[in-house]
Amino acid sequence: MRTTITLGLVGYGYWGPNLARIFSSLAGASLSAVCDHNAERLEHMRNLYPHADAYADFREMLDDAQIDAVVVATPLKSHHALAMASLQAGKHVLIEKPMAASSKECEELIALAKQQGLILMVDHTYLYSGAVATIMDIIQRGDLGEVRYINCQRLNLGIFQQDINVAWDLAPHDLSIILQMMGESPIMVNCQGNAHINPKIEDVTNLSLTFRDKRFATIQSSWLEPRKVRQMTFVGTRRMIVYDDLQPLEKIRVYDVRVDFPPHYDSLSEFYCSYHYGDCYIPRIEQCEPLLKMCGHFIDSIENHRRPISCGTKGLEVVRILEASDASLKALGGAVVCAEPKKPRMELVHAPFSKAC
Repeated sequence: MRTTITLGLVGYGYWGPNLARIFSSLAGASLSAVCDHNAERLEHMRNLYPHADAYADFREMLDDAQIDAVVVATPLKSHHALAMASLQAGKHVLIEKPMAASSKECEELIALAKQQGLILMVDHTYLYSGAVATIMDIIQRGDLGEVRYINCQRLNLGIFQQDINVAWDLAPHDLSIILQMMGESPIMVNCQGNAHINPKIEDVTNLSLTFRDKRFATIQSSWLEPRKVRQMTFVGTRRMIVYDDLQPLEKIRVYDVRVDFPPHYDSLSEFYCSYHYGDCYIPRIEQCEPLLKMCGHFIDSIENHRRPISCGTKGLEVVRILEASDASLKALGGAVVCAEPKKPRMELVHAPFSKAC
């Protein structure tokens, strides 16, 4: 018989209502409490979910012994304190991205979760999308060949944040995908950007990641674009993929194109490139809301006590890169920052998704 996991949600602002909607309807989960300091938000929540208790005080919600897990959907600066208190109270934790404001805070959360034997998961929603799963399968089958580089664009007009720059706000989505596809952490990071609206907060950044074996990734993030763009390009030695998340159905196009170089040539006049132009095809993608899969995966991870795909370690790696990007931004001209991880390679987690759909 399946156990129902009882959840408490803290933060009913921008992203909290989406999480409340999913967990209130998800099989095996029960949204029993919501906490927010804004009385109007709580009143709105009461009208939508009359069965859930409303709290203005987070500590009071934690005292509810019926709550098995806490979902943190508050501004970044409060992630660490709220998650630490939840873990100390014996609750499993799901945190909105980025995981915390520093790698040190992330490490403290990981250590405490391990000590308490609790699940710690980060809401890297895109890792649970059908499109990303399809791209991962293509890469693992070897159809793309060796991945040479990944180029990402995440652009729109606003929403301007007051406490974090655009890289911290938008790049975690792309970083989580890049780390999953590359299967390792970058060895060098450099970032350039500028602050046009708020002189203390960058609203446009270009982040570059250097991996071993001449592999490379770039992420362009902006709050100052006239149109919304959510696009990634994966270039391999055999084929290339364009992933446009704003397309309703045909999100992925696989191009059978590549450039080959002659293995040997005696003179410069003999040097030439060989261009291969093949077909383009659009693979079928499972149609399911990524947030629904992510929430279902959190419940499954608790029930089976299995490390989630977007575990605390994955959250730590994203924050570590964001810290390196900050260091590069502060250096003259966006200097290269060494980003060598403690372990040369990240463990590639490719567990099956939750059957929430």
